[in-house]
Amino acid sequence: MLVVAFLFAFRLAPDTPDLPLKQPQIAVAGKTVALTYGAGKAVYFSRSDDAGKTFSRPIKVAEAKFLALGLHRGPRVAIAGTNVVITAAVGETRAGDLMSWRSTDNGKTWSSGVRVNDVPDSAREGLHGMAGVPDGSVWITWLDLRHQGMRLYGALSKDGGATWGANQEIYVSPDGHICECCHPTAQIGPQGELYAMWRNWVSGSRDMYYAVSTDAKTWSLQKLGQGTWLLNACPMDGGGLALDSKSVVHSVWRRDASVYATSGTGKEVEVGRGKNPSIAVGQDGPYVSWTEGTSVKVKKPGAKDPVTLGEGAFPVLAGSSAIYIAWEHNGAITVEQIR
Repeated sequence: MLVVAFLFAFRLAPDTPDLPLKQPQIAVAGKTVALTYGAGKAVYFSRSDDAGKTFSRPIKVAEAKFLALGLHRGPRVAIAGTNVVITAAVGETRAGDLMSWRSTDNGKTWSSGVRVNDVPDSAREGLHGMAGVPDGSVWITWLDLRHQGMRLYGALSKDGGATWGANQEIYVSPDGHICECCHPTAQIGPQGELYAMWRNWVSGSRDMYYAVSTDAKTWSLQKLGQGTWLLNACPMDGGGLALDSKSVVHSVWRRDASVYATSGTGKEVEVGRGKNPSIAVGQDGPYVSWTEGTSVKVKKPGAKDPVTLGEGAFPVLAGSSAIYIAWEHNGAITVEQIR
């Protein structure tokens, strides 16, 4: 088994073994790495300002009676200008509302929660994606149940998560619902264009699509890949989408037992066998991660074969000039710089 040599690695272990750390997510700006995760019923935040060599002691951002956690559910984090924003789906006895919290002092203190979905209890599937950019904009997409059948919705904040605009319906399938249990992805392009990626449902096929908009109201739709996946079940695996500096779309997703990737208008390429893929675009091209069995795999730009980082699940990639990966394993979280 080939194991990649990493630049820096940090492992965060739980304070108590009965509260495992789950579903890490990271956001990167320069040498800053923002980390969020869930433990029990609480959302936590930790920050590195030295390119992932060390992280601050975790701070509890919020606690709820119920926190959506596991299988790609869990908190998300974005850096938007001088703001750090964290979101999670919470409720009384199950997830219902998508809440956001904002910090203006590098994560030392946090605002009270603000509800993103403007129809109460419509975000109860607990699956969403978020992105932030230096001008302070934050874009969120989520699976929404305000109407009959699962639909894809989004909301935009222009003030670093302090307030949220009206919810926008991004897509509803002609079959009445999209895939019910696969997380969507949100991205903001270099010119402020908004992107959303999700697993669709059309005539029994659960294929990946993305949409792009310049006004959050009208959307241009694109299917990803040439193949199709006829499946009478939800794979609970939503893939990922990333943009380069020229707004070229790079994507990764699972179909059946394989992981596929596309770049621009190019054809799909099988990068490996497995599930739970993620993607980030560095200065040298797209990096892709996934899990094969219990192993965390990474394929670097131009590499013929993937490398194995270690044991774990649900890896996520982030960054551009430097690329970082985070994953969970046995109740702990590892963050590595791989470029």
